[in-house]
Formats: sequence, C-alpha cells, structure tokens
Amino acid sequence: MLRVNLLLLVAVIASALYLVRVQYESRALYAEIDKAHSEARKLEVENERLQVEKREQATPARVEKLAREQLQMRAATPAITQYVTLKGVAKEPQP
Repeated sequence: MLRVNLLLLVAVIASALYLVRVQYESRALYAEIDKAHSEARKLEVENERLQVEKREQATPARVEKLAREQLQMRAATPAITQYVTLKGVAKEPQP
C-alpha cells in the first residue's frame, strides 16, 4: 500500500510540474501571438499610409509639373510634331 501511495504521489507531482510547464509555454506563445498581431496592425497602418502617399504623388497635375520643371518637357503641338512616313507614303495626321 505504501508503494502505491508513493507511486501516486510521484505521479501527482510529475503531472503538476508538467502542467506548470505547459501553462508557461502557453503564456509565452500567447505573448508571441499578441506581439505578431501588434506588428501586423503596424504594418497595415504603414501600408495604408504609403498607399495614400502613392496616390498623392501620382496626381496628373503633379506629374505634369515635374515633367515640365525637372525634365523640361512640353506639350506636343502640331507645330513641333514630326510625322514619319513608311516608304514615302504620307498619312494624314489624326486630330
């Protein structure tokens, strides 16, 4: 009887230690999941901010202004347009 009680005591202590270890690992994993969710939220906010910035940078007025100022581009007009013909056959310019 004493051996059975001693064996049961060892089993209870072992299961208690195992339970403590599992709870510790569970809390650690929960903390990692929470940290990953927080990082994901930060990345979503950053992505939204970058999308807004991208839309602001690509407005037609801004692109035209940069083309004019930095690249010295100008709008095409019939006065500066050159038409290339194939084998000497001229085509009428399309309006």
